[in-house]
Amino acid sequence: MKPYRFIISGGGTGGHIYPAIAIANELRIRYPEAEFLFVGAKDRMEMQKVPQAGYPIEGLWISGLQRNLTVKNLLFPLKLASSLIRARSILKKFKPNVAIGTGGYASAPLLRVASMRRIPCLIQEQNSHAGITNKWLGSKVERICVAYEGMDAFFPSEKIILTGNPVRQDLLAVGSKRAEAQTFFKLDAAKKTLLVLGGSLGAKRINELIATSLPFFERHDLQVIWQCGAHYETTYKDEGTRLVQVHAYLNRMDLAYAAADIIISRAGALSVSELYLVGKPVLFIPSPNVAEDHQTKNAMAISEKNAALVLKESELNDKFEAEFSALLESETTRKLLSENIKELAKPNATQEIVAEIEKLLNNAP
Repeated sequence: MKPYRFIISGGGTGGHIYPAIAIANELRIRYPEAEFLFVGAKDRMEMQKVPQAGYPIEGLWISGLQRNLTVKNLLFPLKLASSLIRARSILKKFKPNVAIGTGGYASAPLLRVASMRRIPCLIQEQNSHAGITNKWLGSKVERICVAYEGMDAFFPSEKIILTGNPVRQDLLAVGSKRAEAQTFFKLDAAKKTLLVLGGSLGAKRINELIATSLPFFERHDLQVIWQCGAHYETTYKDEGTRLVQVHAYLNRMDLAYAAADIIISRAGALSVSELYLVGKPVLFIPSPNVAEDHQTKNAMAISEKNAALVLKESELNDKFEAEFSALLESETTRKLLSENIKELAKPNATQEIVAEIEKLLNNAP
């Protein structure tokens, strides 16, 4: 029997790329002889991240529709036609047993052509509100793995499997790393620690909030681990004090999570899934600048289960200090949020997604 061949497409952002790589890694563990090929959008980050993870990738000339009338929109029909032709050529040559999509522009033409060629297809949707690509593909694929309940609003219910999002496995042991984390970050074990996360590039509004709130945090004798992001390192690097650590990027996220008593974070799908596992009280400040306002919908879905607090950027000036003070001063609230968010965790998401892929392999003609 020939080794299985898996073709995987997901890109544009880390939220699509990292789940795709996690799925490939689990498949490689189960099928060491398998062949893999990724398909991404030319000039997007997957063209670097996927080879760094050890997988080959082909690029399509594709991009999304812009909200305003632009030259890019005028080129969209040509790009789509070109990508469909290129996807057909790639599939004909590679002959995959299964096609897997995790969202992003490139997965649309690839999975569409794969479904037309009767190749078994699975897609994974990370957010609580399905993206355009996955909504378009939903009726054409065999399996749809999701991270939130209620996704039958976007997809055929008989195809949906609630698996959760793939996350880093080192987060499973965060609860046992508290002492190590305090040593690593040189923290005072007698003080509470706030962890601020705005993503690897940084979040402008969150950084502005933290910078203006430093005297407020100091009055509360609070230690702060502040990930300001690579774009803002030069702006905020001098804000560091005895109680405030400013980092462009955190290489040991497991220890950062372990050190935290409270977390302020954006609400991207993968960050949310990590925070489920971490089980700390969270204040989400969702970005209003993402497609279809995914982050606000993600955060509100958690808040509705009394598992996190949410403040919109427009509310920060009026509400942040009062909301944060109440959280800091109420051990009961922190404990409740922590317990409730842990209930949402899906630590075996990657394995469950791959189990669904294996079902497609077993049922393939």
